[in-house]
Amino acid sequence: MPAMNTLPSLPCGCATLRRAARAVTQLYDEALRPIDMRITEFTILQLLDLVGTITQGRLGEVLAMDSTTLSRTLKLVERGGAIVAIPGKDRRERHYQITRKGKKRLERALPFWEEAQKRLQKAMGQPGWSQFTVISDQVAGAATRL
Repeated sequence: MPAMNTLPSLPCGCATLRRAARAVTQLYDEALRPIDMRITEFTILQLLDLVGTITQGRLGEVLAMDSTTLSRTLKLVERGGAIVAIPGKDRRERHYQITRKGKKRLERALPFWEEAQKRLQKAMGQPGWSQFTVISDQVAGAATRL
């Protein structure tokens, strides 16, 4: 049975969503802490593993991240050797892909990530989890179209 919400409702959609994002980020960061990884790095590695090579611009669109935050995060992950930047046709364009080291790092992180994912799913219950994923995608899509 899902736990009852003990937090007060906030009148602002942005504040509500940011509070949820911070709480969920803390849950996943804590789960990944034993392998010295944060959910931001995991997300980039997971996405690059799924798509192969992607431009920095497209990566920012998919993750709805501003270019400054994304650049800073990519540099940190690249410095660790988990991803590599490949120059594009235009010298301003950069393509990113996961390296062999990044794939190993992702494989090592998966059980920790899966545990956090299962904990959150269990706490929300299956109907709540399903609604959460659909609504989150709808909110992100609507906000990026405005």
